[in-house]
Amino acid sequence: MNWNFILEALVILGLLFLAGQQVYLMIQRKRVGTELSEEEFNAGMRKAQIIDLRESKYFVSGHILGARNLPYSQLKQRFGEIRADLPVYLYDQGRTLSTRAAIQLHRKGYQHIFWLKRGFQDWNGKTKRK
Repeated sequence: MNWNFILEALVILGLLFLAGQQVYLMIQRKRVGTELSEEEFNAGMRKAQIIDLRESKYFVSGHILGARNLPYSQLKQRFGEIRADLPVYLYDQGRTLSTRAAIQLHRKGYQHIFWLKRGFQDWNGKTKRK
């Protein structure tokens, strides 16, 4: 049995899986909501619900002013706390959790879903610490 061939095939399959996952998320992003630049996010956030999807320890160390913490790990149990009649502005450290949360909210019937393009890591606007 040629172990090198098997190892190479597994590596290639793994890479194809990861690439496929990224393509799937890209398609889903376009279908369920809108990515906003920091300027666009900042301009519309006064009329929206701002949801920080990071865990509580990160939220208390600093978050976007006006945001409330609803960790992604609790979203399935607490999505009812988010009003469906108002725009939902999501952010996390990057955008992976925001995309996943947007997909879940869209499945629950939420229509106006937005997320911060580069997440909190690149946010230069007003912040608050607890």
